[in-house]
Amino acid sequence: MLINCVAYQEGKKLSDIPVEDISDYLEKPDCFVWVALRDASPDEMRQMQEEFHLHELAVEDASRGHQRPKIEEYGDSLFVFMHTVDLSGDGVETGELAIFVGKNYVLSVRRDAVKGFLGVRARAEREPHLLAMGSSFVLYALMDAVVDRYFPVVDMLESELETIEDRIFTHGAQRRNVERLYQLKRKGLELRHAVMPMLEAFTRLQGGRAPQLVNGTQDYFRDVHDHLSRIGGRLDAVRDTISTAIQVNLSMVSIDDSEVNKRLAAWAAIFAVFTAFAGVWGMNFKVMPELEWRWGYPMALAIMVGVCYYMYRLFKRSGWL
Repeated sequence: MLINCVAYQEGKKLSDIPVEDISDYLEKPDCFVWVALRDASPDEMRQMQEEFHLHELAVEDASRGHQRPKIEEYGDSLFVFMHTVDLSGDGVETGELAIFVGKNYVLSVRRDAVKGFLGVRARAEREPHLLAMGSSFVLYALMDAVVDRYFPVVDMLESELETIEDRIFTHGAQRRNVERLYQLKRKGLELRHAVMPMLEAFTRLQGGRAPQLVNGTQDYFRDVHDHLSRIGGRLDAVRDTISTAIQVNLSMVSIDDSEVNKRLAAWAAIFAVFTAFAGVWGMNFKVMPELEWRWGYPMALAIMVGVCYYMYRLFKRSGWL
């Protein structure tokens, strides 16, 4: 679906234009066209391919989706594929953004993204001196918007992790903690899959071998790369902390199991005394003096209770009960 199709000249908006007139505006000097699509149909993608002369492999990647984040060069144009990650309730929603960039055009195609990029366009139009840089600045603005949306997700991961850490030694909460940690780990992996490939790909937009298209805006892309590096470092810290927390929780579960086993073993030892004495006195041999003694039965019970009480006190002092 077409969101908007706008022509700009020397950093200023000319007008919203129909798709059929794109090729006419591309021929004008100091003019570029910025088109935004959402969940584009095959017919729309074919139309855009014809208007902008897009490379068929890039169009195929954008149409199919489910690509690894990347930056690719096709002649004098660039194709950028990014994953969007946004907060949605207690979870995260992932989407995709494909950006085609040429000297005088920018085409963005988003799929399954929770939030749009109308704010990016409004911001760019408020800064005509930057928009005058052309399509490379628009590419930076879109990529910067995607990366900025990663920060609230990282903040959420860290906040939730701190909450779980506060409960990590709460008795009886270990199973729930492990479940929440695995859920948190999955969210972190989704964001990591979006960040780390782009961190590698961004090196192509910097340095002496950067595409001619981004000349003059490399400092802006370097700033986005710095943001990605910060996010990557925080994700590494979150991942390590989650792994440690899971190990601690599993250790706590083992300790609880050990405590239960010690209690069971202690009570089993105490009741074994009853079993041993009852087994001896229950054999009913005649040559057992206490069988003929009037106080034999009370004495047997007293001995069994006394020994059991002594063992109970012994286990209690040792912390087994």
